Amino acid sequence: MPQLSLLKSPASVQAAMDEFSHLGRMAFLKRYGFGKSRDYMVRNPRTGEPCDSKAIVGVAFGKQFPTQGALAAEDFSGGDMTVVPLLQALGFEVMRVGEDWSEDEVQSTVTDYFEMLRLEADGVAYNKSGHNETLRKQLRGRSKASVELKHQNISAVLNGMGLPFIQGYKPRGNSQLLLRKAVQDYVFRHSAVVSKIVDGLEEVKTPAQKNYSAVLVESPLMEERQKPVASTRSRLRLPRKFDYAARDEANRKLGRMGEDWVIGYEQHRLTEMGHPELFQSLEWISDTQGDGAGYDILSF
Repeated sequence: MPQLSLLKSPASVQAAMDEFSHLGRMAFLKRYGFGKSRDYMVRNPRTGEPCDSKAIVGVAFGKQFPTQGALAAEDFSGGDMTVVPLLQALGFEVMRVGEDWSEDEVQSTVTDYFEMLRLEADGVAYNKSGHNETLRKQLRGRSKASVELKHQNISAVLNGMGLPFIQGYKPRGNSQLLLRKAVQDYVFRHSAVVSKIVDGLEEVKTPAQKNYSAVLVESPLMEERQKPVASTRSRLRLPRKFDYAARDEANRKLGRMGEDWVIGYEQHRLTEMGHPELFQSLEWISDTQGDGAGYDILSF
C-alpha cells in the first residue's frame, strides 16, 4: 500500500487544487471517488476556494507519483492524524468545517450585505452570486451555502429592528451573537447611509407596495390605570411642544447603544480573563426574547 508520508511536493498539492477549481467540486470528487469532507477543508492559495482535504491529498499523491496514480478513498484515512498535519507541513491552510466565524469574517460579510442593499435601494442591478464568490475569497473556507445563510441571518436581524432587508435573502433566525452585534454596530455607525437606503427602498415602490417597515412599530399594550383623584387646587399650565415620537426613538437608540457597549465590554473582559470562548454563549436577552426579564444581557 502506498505510504501517504511520501507526499512531499507542495506543487503536486497545488496541481490537485487547480484541477479541483477547473472541474468544480462535485465533478472532481466523482472523478476520483471521494465524498465530501466532513471535518476539514484546505484553502487554495491562488483562489481562496476551500477544497476537500482528503480528496486533494489523494489526487496530489498521483500528481507526484504518476506511475502509481491517485490514491483511492479507502487507501488512507483523513483527519487530525494524517491529512491535516501533512497539508500544514507543506504550507497550506486547513480549516475545520463549520468553524465559528471570526470577527473579521463577520465584518466583511456585513459590509458586503449592506453594499448589495444599497445597490438595491438605488435601483442598480447586481449579481448576488458574484458578490458571494468575491466575498468567499476573504473568508476561511466558507461554502457558497454558508455565506447565503449568513446573509439570511443578517436579513433576520434587520427585520427584527424594523428595517428593510434584501428580498432575495429571506430572514432566517438563530444568528451568531457576533453577527447581530456587527449588524447593529453598522446601523448605528452608518445611520445616514441606512436612512438613505430606507428612503430609497420606499421610493422605488408604488404606494400599494410600500410597507413602511422602517417606521411602523407594534401597538402598545393596553394598561389599566387608576382614575386620578380630582384636585381642588388650580394648576399653572405653561404651553410647550413635545415630540414624543422623537423622544421615544432617542431613548430606544440610547438603550440599544448602551447594551451594545456592555456586550463589547463583556467580550473584552472574558478575553482578558482567558475565556474568549464564553463570549459566544453570552445571551442578549432583550434582543432575542424582548424586554420584561428584568435584565438585558446574561453573561459569565
